[in-house]
Amino acid sequence: MNHESSFLEMKAWFDKNTEGNVLVALSGGVDSAVVALAAKHALQDKAVAMTANYQTLAESEMITAINVAKEIGIRHKVIQYNELDEPNFRKNDRLRCYYCRKSLSQYLISYAKELGISCIVDGTNADDVFDFRPGIKALHESGIKSPLLEKKIGKSVIRQIAKHYKLSNYNKPSNSCLASRIPHGITITQQKLKKIEYAEKIIKDLFKVEQVRVRDHNDIARIEIDIKEFPKMFDLKKLNSADCLLKKVGFRYVSLDLGGYKSGKLVVL
Repeated sequence: MNHESSFLEMKAWFDKNTEGNVLVALSGGVDSAVVALAAKHALQDKAVAMTANYQTLAESEMITAINVAKEIGIRHKVIQYNELDEPNFRKNDRLRCYYCRKSLSQYLISYAKELGISCIVDGTNADDVFDFRPGIKALHESGIKSPLLEKKIGKSVIRQIAKHYKLSNYNKPSNSCLASRIPHGITITQQKLKKIEYAEKIIKDLFKVEQVRVRDHNDIARIEIDIKEFPKMFDLKKLNSADCLLKKVGFRYVSLDLGGYKSGKLVVL
């Protein structure tokens, strides 16, 4: 199925599965952006998007979500709450993402009720089921639907749709909440999250790489980037700058993971 027929399938899904209105959980990623786009095309002003600033998402993701909502022309609400207020999330066990998405679901449901909306959707796609994603279970338990998953649409087609409709994040690397950089069993704190966000911004700004994860192993910052971007790192002056800057924020050692970036890498440690 090509991107044109896939997008028509998405629009048809909204016509069939909603009672004329829908709330889209919109992050800064391309998946939920395409869902919001299809909802807007199908339902016009009866499609609404909501983005949650829950204090564990990088600021750049929030900015992207706001910009993409404007590009789509969808009504957009940003809510704020602190995920760190949830003890089960803060303790950071293997179900951290489950607790995160349970909290998000409650806010989505509450806002949908205010608007008289019965259908809530997210950007889970057909490729996501191949990873360990307890957050998906939490969303589906709460009644949130995943049109991309139901229509078996994966990332490559999603990017083609976004590019065709000129969404600015069509080629944006996948991202996840900053808490995913902290190994399970280590308590999540605001200080750690800010340190990680700063460290990743430094690496992106210095080396102009697209995909970056700075894994926080207490004293050690383990930098993951796509192997294809390794040549960008071979600048001794920039490496020295990165080493100094990351040590200033509390890391004792700064390392580059020679295995490169891999989604969910901390899960298998």
